Amino acid sequence: MNQSTPVPVVKKELLFPFIIITSLFALWGVANDLTNPMVSAFKKVMPELSNMQASLVQFAFYFGYFFMALPAALFIRKYSYKSGIILGLCLYASGAFLFYPAAAYQDYNFFLISLWVITCGLAFLETTSNPLILALGDKETATRRLNLAQSFNPVGSLMGMIVAQQFVISALRSDDKDASGALIYDTLSEAAKAGIRENDLGIISIPYIILGLVVLAIMVIVFFTKIPKTADHDKMSISESFRKLFANKTYIQGVIAQAFYVGAQIMCWTFIFQYVDNINEGLASDQQLTASWYNIAAMIIFLSGRWIGTALMKTINPSKILMLFGIGGVLLCAGAILLSGTIGLYCLVGVSLFMSIMFPTIYGIALKDMGDEAKIGSAGLVMAIVGGALMPVLQGSILDWGGPGFSDVKILGFIPEVNFSFILPLICLAVVANYGRMTLKN
Repeated sequence: MNQSTPVPVVKKELLFPFIIITSLFALWGVANDLTNPMVSAFKKVMPELSNMQASLVQFAFYFGYFFMALPAALFIRKYSYKSGIILGLCLYASGAFLFYPAAAYQDYNFFLISLWVITCGLAFLETTSNPLILALGDKETATRRLNLAQSFNPVGSLMGMIVAQQFVISALRSDDKDASGALIYDTLSEAAKAGIRENDLGIISIPYIILGLVVLAIMVIVFFTKIPKTADHDKMSISESFRKLFANKTYIQGVIAQAFYVGAQIMCWTFIFQYVDNINEGLASDQQLTASWYNIAAMIIFLSGRWIGTALMKTINPSKILMLFGIGGVLLCAGAILLSGTIGLYCLVGVSLFMSIMFPTIYGIALKDMGDEAKIGSAGLVMAIVGGALMPVLQGSILDWGGPGFSDVKILGFIPEVNFSFILPLICLAVVANYGRMTLKN
């Protein structure tokens, strides 16, 4: 009696390069979630910024993906995956080091440029690493393998959040308050304000400079690591690659779903700080909540969901899991909108459980059964990360409807504008759920 041998997610001979490439997933997770709280941080250090202007942090950060993903795909297509990884790490480190002159000049636009350079590097890393992980093993386990590798992305994200809270947000002096709850900064002389501004911008820059040094060290390790070449079959022309991709409805719909998913993720993890600030308006100083800890809780839940989702894919169709998780995310977003206080906050934190498997699952479904066109196809899915650049700006503009506060306007007479702004993640997750439904029979 013949028994089929289980197909391993990662073969033993590919385990070491798999670990090295997987480490990059954690590396860009650090950058992503070190940056999310910077919207709130820059608003505190530079109070002249509107909510929408502060959200340009996310626009600059995630626009780099859109700008550089296709050039990255063409680069690795001509050279190699390893060359793309090394160039990506070089750009990543360069952008991180630019934070030093940005802090010295105290120029918000300089910070935005620095973030953009970082993500030009991250575009290379994501365009390279995702299809490489898919190719490092059997096609049958490709989506599970990518979910496994992506499980280490939230580990890096968690590190980024902790650094942001412990070494940035908690160390800022711009938002210090007196016993009555009033900002001390507003009562200071111009010279004192200038000193605090210089101090706080320096605090913001330090983690990025250290991160740049870490990235350089990892670049050296990658340089001396043998990355296996993947089978390219008959290398097709660029025009043929585009023709095959545009004829693939599952892929096109996947790019759209990915853009909406990333938008939802970045909005939920960025504007949780404003959501908590609005709750704190009605609480005594000794009862106020710390947004960073709730964001860290969301990331722990996200990490748990990623592992759970990867395990479920052994027996359940990934498209079905994507659909069900999308529906769960929609319901909790509705709770964050309609429910006030900490109950709504718990709903917002819980959304991360359902977002956990979305990025790699959409990626795996969209690139399923592709050949050489997967390199260009990967670029389209990375370009879709631009959703994280556009959506937060829209949400920031909703927060500005009635003024600089977060509850200046009540929608339907009882929903604060900051709560209502989460209608955007709700819509985004509904699009993702629908993509899962549409691909269920594929």
